[in-house]
Amino acid sequence: MQTMDIHEGKLISAMDAMPANPALTPRPANVLPRISVVAPAYNEEEVLVEFYRRVVAVLQATGAEYEIVLVNDGSRDQTLGLMLSLQKIDPCVSVIDLSRNFGKEIALTAGLDHTKGDVVVVLDSDLQDPPELIPEMLNVWREGYDVVYGVRSHRDGETWFKKTTAKYFYRLIQAVSRVDIPNDTGDFRLMSRRAVVDLLRLREEHRFMKGLFAWIGFPAKPIYYRRDPRAAGETKWNYWNLWNFALEGITSFTVAPLKVATYVGLLVAVLALLYGVFVIWKAMVFGDTVKGYPSLMAVILFLGGVQLISVGVLGEYIGRIFNEVKRRPLYLLNRKQLSSLPAPSSEKRVDD
Repeated sequence: MQTMDIHEGKLISAMDAMPANPALTPRPANVLPRISVVAPAYNEEEVLVEFYRRVVAVLQATGAEYEIVLVNDGSRDQTLGLMLSLQKIDPCVSVIDLSRNFGKEIALTAGLDHTKGDVVVVLDSDLQDPPELIPEMLNVWREGYDVVYGVRSHRDGETWFKKTTAKYFYRLIQAVSRVDIPNDTGDFRLMSRRAVVDLLRLREEHRFMKGLFAWIGFPAKPIYYRRDPRAAGETKWNYWNLWNFALEGITSFTVAPLKVATYVGLLVAVLALLYGVFVIWKAMVFGDTVKGYPSLMAVILFLGGVQLISVGVLGEYIGRIFNEVKRRPLYLLNRKQLSSLPAPSSEKRVDD
């Protein structure tokens, strides 16, 4: 009994000394991590120089070593030329030039593949996500978090329709997915090196990065900010692109549409059986008369529509299986010019 009391006392003392969040290991406040900023760009010649100016001002103020990884996603304007010019005058700039337009999600992956920093910040090159929040993200990272993601409290410069559809899309995917994808969150975030390394192990072709960011887990904390309108230029996301993006997100992280098709099919089968019983009963009681052509056509068209929708849902998933089994590389490079930041090594990492 005395031994038990001693053990209980030690346990209580250990619990009292336990940190508020045992999953977190605070990082030294006096250690400056090397910072990589990744920015995919497609036809962003009007804003790229201003983006570079603001990001460099923030990074230099931190006093840390840094690099800016600019990814040209097959731009048709002078975006690549501006990137190469920035790289000539600043060795801290990396230029990753893809062989064609692969889309933002894959361009972002290409940029992450070529980062060297202890922490990696993902930014949109249109300056809707303010780089001035990087020091605040670093402070949260020092608390022990591996992921610090930005949550949009306001979305300036966007139509009410886009705001509404985005709001309910995030809530829909949150409801149907088994991965906890934060609401109102884009790609703007800071990640530790180990989070980036594990993220890059996921090489599926159909990439919904917001879901992949959430899938890897690790301690994460949000910061809230007001999203600015574009600094210049026009958005590359029309409603058709956003619709396809939503399909990517839903089909990449849930099989709920397949389950819905199954349940709808079962429901329709039950209703059809009941209707068949009703028709037989009516014929036996009142006789078989040639009537009901409109209702017959309505039932046939309804069943045909349900079948076509179900086949379409199956086709979406089968198409993704077809693309994945080919095992093509995610992207091809036309050229790359890397920054002077040394490659990461186990001795220099500060996030372990």
